[in-house]
Amino acid sequence: MMRILVADDDERLAELVRKYLENAGFAVLVAHDGRTALDLARGRKPDLVVLDLQMPEVDGWDVCRILRAESDVPIIMLTARATESDMLLGLDLGADDYITKPFSPKEVVARVRTVLRRSGNSAAVAPQMWSIGKLEVDAHRHEARLEGQDLGVTPREFAVLRVLAANPGKAFSRSQLVSGAFGFDYDGMERTVDAHVRSLRKKLGDDSADPTYIETVYGVGYRMIDR
Repeated sequence: MMRILVADDDERLAELVRKYLENAGFAVLVAHDGRTALDLARGRKPDLVVLDLQMPEVDGWDVCRILRAESDVPIIMLTARATESDMLLGLDLGADDYITKPFSPKEVVARVRTVLRRSGNSAAVAPQMWSIGKLEVDAHRHEARLEGQDLGVTPREFAVLRVLAANPGKAFSRSQLVSGAFGFDYDGMERTVDAHVRSLRKKLGDDSADPTYIETVYGVGYRMIDR
């Protein structure tokens, strides 16, 4: 799975971008200051960095300069500064693309895929197929298979399953699953997630008391067991 680092001191915006990227099939790391961004970039080796320019500790200009000196990781800059000189400076420092605020999170996802594709990474064209034990979740075919047999999941069940499968071991609240699976315009209740999970467990033959795939995280929500 492709790993994206989102570095922005606006925590609400970073969370919004993270949700959209995860829903698109990417694993996401988040930093709210430049020093943490550098540490994550060096330690976790993301496939691409989405970098805000105005950050504490170390600003985005210096983060870009340092990362470019150390690696060829693709960098997309985010900023409210839309002057031509700022854009040219960012590109001169080695940024691969430049997005000005305000922006649509869907635009960020599209730009991420474009930059990754341009950098020669064909995995960016579309989400991947995830395998967890004997379960396969295929975003290309919009299918879920257990031991090669189609589970016959509904579109909404698949949307929930895709978010969980793309992030094994990560606990999601019901509201996060609603946002990630159905988008922010979905007007259903968060508790509908419980019904979708119950149906998925039945199709998976999963025992909620001793699950193989979808685990209840009490007080939080659900997660896909990282096998």
